[in-house]
Amino acid sequence: MKTVSEQKHGLKLHTQGDQFTIELDGRTLLKHSPQSPCVYVGQGEETMDMYRGNFHIEDYVIERSGLRYAQVTENQTGYEIELKRSPKDESILVMQVVYEKESLRIQFDGDREMYNRFWIRIHADNSERVYGCGQQMSHLNLRGKHFPLWTSEPGVGRNKSTYTTWQADVHDKAGGDYYHTNYPQPTYLSTRKYFCHVETTAYADFDFRNDDFHELQVWEIPEAVLFESGETYKELVGSLTSHLGRQPELPEWTYDGIWLGMQGGTEKVQQKIDEAREKGIKVGAVWAQDWQGKRVTSFGRRLNWDWKWDENEYPDLDVKLKEWKAEGIRLLGYINPYLVNDGTLYKEAVELGYLVRNQADEVYLVDFGEFDCGIVDLTHPEAFQWYKEVIQANLIDFGLDGWMADFGEYLPTDAKLHNQVSAKLMHNAWPMLWAKVNFEAVAESERPDDLVYFMRAGHTGSQKYCHLLWAGDQSVNWDLDDGIASVIPAALSAGLCGNGLHHSDIGGYTSLHGNKRTKELLLRWLEMAAFTSVMRSHEGNRPNENYQYDQEEETMQHFARMTDVHVALAPYLRTLVKENAAEGIPVQRPLFMEYEEDERTYELQYQYMLGEDVLVAPVYEESATSWSVYLPEDEWVHLWSGESYSGGTVEVAAGIGEPPVFYRKGSAFKDTFESIRQHYAWKK
Repeated sequence: MKTVSEQKHGLKLHTQGDQFTIELDGRTLLKHSPQSPCVYVGQGEETMDMYRGNFHIEDYVIERSGLRYAQVTENQTGYEIELKRSPKDESILVMQVVYEKESLRIQFDGDREMYNRFWIRIHADNSERVYGCGQQMSHLNLRGKHFPLWTSEPGVGRNKSTYTTWQADVHDKAGGDYYHTNYPQPTYLSTRKYFCHVETTAYADFDFRNDDFHELQVWEIPEAVLFESGETYKELVGSLTSHLGRQPELPEWTYDGIWLGMQGGTEKVQQKIDEAREKGIKVGAVWAQDWQGKRVTSFGRRLNWDWKWDENEYPDLDVKLKEWKAEGIRLLGYINPYLVNDGTLYKEAVELGYLVRNQADEVYLVDFGEFDCGIVDLTHPEAFQWYKEVIQANLIDFGLDGWMADFGEYLPTDAKLHNQVSAKLMHNAWPMLWAKVNFEAVAESERPDDLVYFMRAGHTGSQKYCHLLWAGDQSVNWDLDDGIASVIPAALSAGLCGNGLHHSDIGGYTSLHGNKRTKELLLRWLEMAAFTSVMRSHEGNRPNENYQYDQEEETMQHFARMTDVHVALAPYLRTLVKENAAEGIPVQRPLFMEYEEDERTYELQYQYMLGEDVLVAPVYEESATSWSVYLPEDEWVHLWSGESYSGGTVEVAAGIGEPPVFYRKGSAFKDTFESIRQHYAWKK
């Protein structure tokens, strides 16, 4: 083979006849020959049925053609590659290969009306590992599986072999699988030290099952595929977030204690605050998600989706929230981008023409589980502005200091939108638009640095607009795919994709098909949450059936102690949050991000680094009293006993309240960690 031209910085393209190879900084990315083309196009017909945010998707591929023949020419910005089915054909697709600012960008020009299926094969080797694809809850290393990328309800159980998932499928069409997620993203990082990001909002499927290549399928010809290499994983994630955006820092008050989830009205919330403080629980905020009222369904206690203060449910809340704030306790609420069809905001939106339409040009009503809602059309500039003003007037000006910005996954694929773009292309973009509404509402307020909102849904671009991610609606059990353990790979995969501030519902949320939260599960979740960006509890969808933090003295003592630990970690956490905002480096990190030379770290998905100095190995099995932990070679100190370790697999005592946590002996925050051990280790 011969080189077309000298290497353009990190880009090198080799070509001979109809063969070409593209390298970036010595890493082969694309290898093409007539016998083994790297790009395919075709046509397909899909069916996409939604039931309460769960999608059943099937595809019938009508045609798939390999673009076997290539003609490469050099231009001022890089190379142009014409791809054809046969030497005599007109070009089907043109690839513009551009190297700019250390990134390789491959743009695609072709007949997007003719071809609605696209496949590209990225060169791989059989020892390679890959990570990312948004927030993935069953797998950290994605090698060996394929991952459809479509924002949806993640499903109950998320494993077709479990009883919970089977029951959810039978009763509600809601049993998920390993790849279902609220937050997909067409991005992956490779252990060959590069990232790949596809610029598309269409349905995609990233297939990592082949030894020699990764095949990325997109249901459109994408705008471009972006590659960038790096010397370290921190450098890679930093570069990725420089392209996609970075989360802002958290407000200072978020480090003051747990955000206690509670409902039931002003008097009940006040009573719970008093009891919590009496027991020594450090309460930084109260999260009263029913501040706008509630309704009861067979699923459990739901909220009234008409986003304004319910004075009957919460009398004098406008006064109380000021009192709580003066005492150091903030009030958080709830909102989502849907309006219940018996509410006042819905009526106003209908009159203004601000709701998504169906094919009959009527308001599209979506079933959210025994009540129907309209969808605010976020592609309509005036509707976008109107809903932003709803948030500003009804939440911010009322006095809330934050809220859950829920949902975003339910845009039906047969909807009609103001911008006239197909809903199949806008569906994945919808959570990002929803995040942007919240972001602008806060940014344009009088206290932008003092407010925070948290989201579960997302896609490309959410990094910039989502203040804080949470892991969604886990089941209240010990299942790996949908229970306590699943939030660990969720945090790590999301962090690698640029969402470095992450947390979960303490105790889980979904209680269905016999699952009920136990005291042990709640306390194990609590101790894990103490070593994350934010601690926030949730009563769950059926509070009366599940164990709660205030049911007995011992549990409240555990909450007091673990909130003390979390607050004591604030100086350390604050530096990690600043680093995430400045450089895109996540707070919770896979071990290989800090110990790249240690092969064992690449398969550990249930341990994580909290920054560069703390290793956390949460207990996620019932009745465990000790726990096996892998420590990379370093000088480690066990947080609770003070015993030193130099690396390898160790077995440590792991009673409730003392999760396996280690810190590096050489840490600049050694005094902080030592103080925690002295003050908060259980007295033997």
